[in-house]
Amino acid sequence: MQENVAFADHATNTDVVVRYLRELKERGADLVLFPEAFLTGYCVDSPELALGISIATAEGTEDPYLARIQEACEELDIMAVVGFIEWAGCDDCDPTVGLFNSAALFEPGKAIRVYRKTHLPELGIDRFVKTGADLPVFETRLGTIGILICFDQRHPEPARTLMLKGASIILLPTNWPEGAEQRADLYPIVRASENKVFYVTCNRVGTENGYRFIGRSKILDPHGNVLENAGDDVAVLEAELDLSVASEKRTVVNNGSYAITVTESRRPELYSQISDLQER
Repeated sequence: MQENVAFADHATNTDVVVRYLRELKERGADLVLFPEAFLTGYCVDSPELALGISIATAEGTEDPYLARIQEACEELDIMAVVGFIEWAGCDDCDPTVGLFNSAALFEPGKAIRVYRKTHLPELGIDRFVKTGADLPVFETRLGTIGILICFDQRHPEPARTLMLKGASIILLPTNWPEGAEQRADLYPIVRASENKVFYVTCNRVGTENGYRFIGRSKILDPHGNVLENAGDDVAVLEAELDLSVASEKRTVVNNGSYAITVTESRRPELYSQISDLQER
C-alpha cells in the first residue's frame, strides 16, 4: 500500500492502516504491506525527536495503535506488515538506547512479531536508532515470510540469508527519497531473481520535513519479473502469489543441457571470509 505519512501522528496513520485493511479485505487480500516508519514518520534531525515520535513496545507497555491494528486484523481475518519507529528500552537506561527502526507483523491468532532493521544508512531517523541483531523468518499461515527494511536491501547477504532460512517471500517496507531511483527500480529485480523468491517493496510518497519520496513500489516473482509497479503517487498494488513456486530453486532452460541452480551451485566454503574481511 503506497501512501503518504502524517508525521508524528500515530492516530491518523493508524486510521489509514485500518481503513485500507477493511477495503482490501473486501477485495480478497490476505496480506497488506505498508511503508517503512508508516505509523510514525522518518525524517528527524535529533535523537530527542526520534524518541518523541517512537512507539513503545517495552515490557509492561501496550501501545494503543499497534493494539488497534492487531484487533482489526483479528476482526477481518487478514495479515499486515507495518513499519514504525520502536522504543523497546527500559525506565532506568538511556532513553535512546532502545530505539529501533522496526516492522510489525500482524497475524490473526498470534502475538505481534517484530523485525528490527539491521543495516542503517546515515539518513533521517536511522542516524539515531540501534541496529537489529537478527535476520529472522516468520512462519505464517501463508508460508514462510522474511522482512527487510529499506537499506537492508543494499547488501546481498540479508536477502540471501532469509532465502537460506526458508523464506518464500521477502517484504521490504521502505522510505526511498529522491536520488534512490536505482535502488527502487533495479535492486528488487536482482534480489528476487538471485534468490528465486517473491519480493515485494512498499515505498511511501509525499514530502516530510524537506524530503520528497518517490514511490515506485513493486511486486516481483522469483524470476525477477515485475508483476505490478507503481508510480510516484498513492497506489494499491495487488497480485495473487503461489508461494510454493519459490521452493523450486532450479531453472531448466533446455532439459539435460542447460539448467541454473540457486542453492546447489553455491560454494559456502569460499565465502566464509566475507564476515572477516575489513572494509577497503
